[in-house]
Amino acid sequence: MPALRERAEDISMLANFFTAKYADKCNRRVVGISPEAQKLLLSYEWPGNVRELQNAIERAVVMGTTGDILREDLPEAVLEANAPAASPPSGYHDNVTSTKKQIIIDAMKKSGGSYTEAAKLLGLHPNYLHRLARNLNLKEHLK
Repeated sequence: MPALRERAEDISMLANFFTAKYADKCNRRVVGISPEAQKLLLSYEWPGNVRELQNAIERAVVMGTTGDILREDLPEAVLEANAPAASPPSGYHDNVTSTKKQIIIDAMKKSGGSYTEAAKLLGLHPNYLHRLARNLNLKEHLK
């Protein structure tokens, strides 16, 4: 069987299948994948083949905070491999991103700069808050 990178036409179908599977399994309301995240999934090489894609989607479903899998919900490897080609979000996704940034900044101010306390305020795991802040380019802003 050829590598997943050689069957790019299967990536969208598999990603949507895994999204539905893990949304149901984890009782999450994730209904789809944003166009920007879809673009990133299609342009990634997937060295771990289907298993890596499955793990990426499962993690995005579990860790995501919206009804769609967004760019910032994807693993670092996918984001880093696509960094030069990634286009900025627009419209709805731009608003979601700016809202997430403001919520994190407000929580960090309320917690005196403590990621652990901010994560508690937001109901997030501290590691996820760190990753989200990094993906939203907030690390420098929060120092």
